[in-house]
Amino acid sequence: MWTGITSMSSRVVDTAERPKVIAIVGPTGVGKTDVAEELARSIGGELISADSMQVYRGMDIGTAKPAPAARRVPYHCVDLVEPGTPYSAALYQRDARAAIDSVAARHKVPVVCGGTGLYVRAALDDWEFPTGERTTPERARLEALADELGAPGMHARLAEIDPAAAAAIHPNNTRRVIRALEMAEGGTSYAEQAERFSARDPWYPTTFVGLTMDRRELYARIDARVDGMIDAGIAAEVADLLSAGYRDALTATQAIGYKEIIPVLEGESTLADAAAAIKQATRRYAKRQLTWFRGDPRIQWLDVTGLSGFEPVAGVLKLIESSVPGEMRQ
Repeated sequence: MWTGITSMSSRVVDTAERPKVIAIVGPTGVGKTDVAEELARSIGGELISADSMQVYRGMDIGTAKPAPAARRVPYHCVDLVEPGTPYSAALYQRDARAAIDSVAARHKVPVVCGGTGLYVRAALDDWEFPTGERTTPERARLEALADELGAPGMHARLAEIDPAAAAAIHPNNTRRVIRALEMAEGGTSYAEQAERFSARDPWYPTTFVGLTMDRRELYARIDARVDGMIDAGIAAEVADLLSAGYRDALTATQAIGYKEIIPVLEGESTLADAAAAIKQATRRYAKRQLTWFRGDPRIQWLDVTGLSGFEPVAGVLKLIESSVPGEMRQ
C-alpha cells in the first residue's frame, strides 16, 4: 500500500481559528516523553503521541510506552490497533487531528510528542493523503517488470518518461522508481510532488521545540534504556506477540527492539547479542531522527545535556513564551 503525500501549498490555509499546538520532538532516548508529560501537566494539556510503534497494542516495553498507571496526563494515539493491522501516516493524520481537536474543545493544550517525523508533519502540516488502496494491477505490472529489468533498467525507463523524477531518485531505490512510474503513467510527477513535500505550510499554528543533548550522553541513555527493556521482560513480550501470530509485524524494518529478539527465542542468538544489536540500531535511528528534524527551520532547539528535574521543562516554557507570550499558560 502506498501512502504518498501531496502538500496543498498551492492554497492558503487560514489557521487562525484552529487550536494552538506545542510539539516536542527529537531523537529517541533524549527524554521527550518525560518533558512533554510534565509540560502538559504544568500548562493544562494532554499528550498526543507521534510514535509510529506506540499505536500498536501489546508492544509496550520495546516502544518505551508509559504504563497507563504511570501517566500523569491523558494520552492519545497509543494502543490504537493490533500489531497485525496495517497502519499508515494517513490514518495517523486522521486520528491525531481528531485527538488535537478534541483536546482543544475541552480547553486543554494539545502537546504532540514523538520522534516519528513523518507522523509529526502528517498531523501538523497541510498535507493531503490519497485515499483508497494503492495496490493496483498497474502496480503489480510494474513490480513484475522490475523483476525482469532490474533496478538499472527500471531507472532508465523512468528517465525516458520523467527525467526530473529520475534525477531525484537513486537508481537502486526500485520501490520509489516504481511509484514514480506509476505516477507518471497516471499523469502526475514524482518530482513535482517532492518539491511540494518540502513546503512547510501549517495545518495548526504550532510551536516546535526539539530536544537534543551531547551525543555521548544520548548514546549512554539509549544503552541504559535497552538494558532496562531486557530487564523488564522484552523477550516475554515478543514471545507473547509471536504466539498471537504477529511475526510479520515484529520483523518489519521499523520494529527495533522486537526483530532482534526473535532469533533469541528461536535459539539462534543470545540475549546479550540481541541487546547489542538493539543498541546499535537505536543509535542509527536516533541519527536519522536528528537529520530529519534538523531540516525543519521551525524547530527551536533546547540542549538538555546535564539538565534534571524541572529544568528541561522550564527551558521549553521559555522558548514557548518567547514565541507566543502567555498564550499557552493556563
